[in-house]
Amino acid sequence: MPPIPPPRASGYTETTDVPLYWAAYGPRGAPTLLVLHGGPGAHHDYLLPQMLALADDYELLFYDQRGGGRSKTDDRAPISWETHVNDLALVVAELEVDPLSLVGYSWGGLLALLYSIEAAAGRVSPMPDRLVLIDPAPVTRAYRAEFEREFARRQSGADVARLRAELAASDLRERDPDAYRQRAFELSVAGYFADPAATHDLTPFRVTGRVQQSVWDSLGDYNLLKPGALDTVKLPALVLHGRQDPIPLASSTAAAAALGARLVPIDGAGHVPYVEQPAALFAAIREFLHTSASD
Repeated sequence: MPPIPPPRASGYTETTDVPLYWAAYGPRGAPTLLVLHGGPGAHHDYLLPQMLALADDYELLFYDQRGGGRSKTDDRAPISWETHVNDLALVVAELEVDPLSLVGYSWGGLLALLYSIEAAAGRVSPMPDRLVLIDPAPVTRAYRAEFEREFARRQSGADVARLRAELAASDLRERDPDAYRQRAFELSVAGYFADPAATHDLTPFRVTGRVQQSVWDSLGDYNLLKPGALDTVKLPALVLHGRQDPIPLASSTAAAAALGARLVPIDGAGHVPYVEQPAALFAAIREFLHTSASD
């Protein structure tokens, strides 16, 4: 895997309650895509370097959401989904992202949807110009429960158990601690992949557990498919979903239907299509961005 290049520009926000780290890639003056990472409680780095495939023609703007990565905070106050929505609105205003094209991955996809619902209701602004949702997190609590069961099943399966036992029995921890940590990380995310061997190409990341739990707790028994939620969002949107994702394809199918969006299943990919099937993923995204810009 090639190294992650340094950003063209980076810094910290000044208008948010907590300074949030941001980084820009791609040509200045090109159309901007604001990319929302997953988690909650993670950071943008693990989307790289693969997502930079779009940086040839677009300025890609990333930021570490509150509580994760270089936007960690010692404040122990709960971080809710509303916190992230309001932070996003402030990031957009401070960094002058106009028009607003959101690319949301996993939890970042759900965040993009929550923000769009709030914008449609007039509680935040601006309304996004368009959305690209890559394997968005489940849009209802029921779909999330399905995902949790499936991911647990995969992680406890015979193949992953065998690989864990092999690692534990090896002397890799003593012989090469960095390689041991890398392999342990790969096994911790194996259930997200169609081919667990592809985990080696995913940049390692950490999730701040208390932030993740706080955000999911704040959502409660959520349902973005209920009347007055996704059906209020009227804008061009594209939903992409790996066919072998432990998140049910039915969740993205329902989200796309509610949005009136195109759904593109990605064959041969689990939850991380930008690692497993980048050519198919980025071709579909580029086509959408080109046609939606022309509309």
